Amino acid sequence: MNARPELTLAVPLHEALTLTEGGREARILLNGMIYSLRITRQGKLILTK
Repeated sequence: MNARPELTLAVPLHEALTLTEGGREARILLNGMIYSLRITRQGKLILTK
């Protein structure tokens, strides 16, 4: 049996506080649509249109 090394695709990792520049909200533009990324008081992320 030939052992093949597992292929690992790099997925970008972004720190949420960097995206929000230390605040609680950031805007993300995708295909002309603006989305809002918000960090809640409980430390969870919400992405809305």
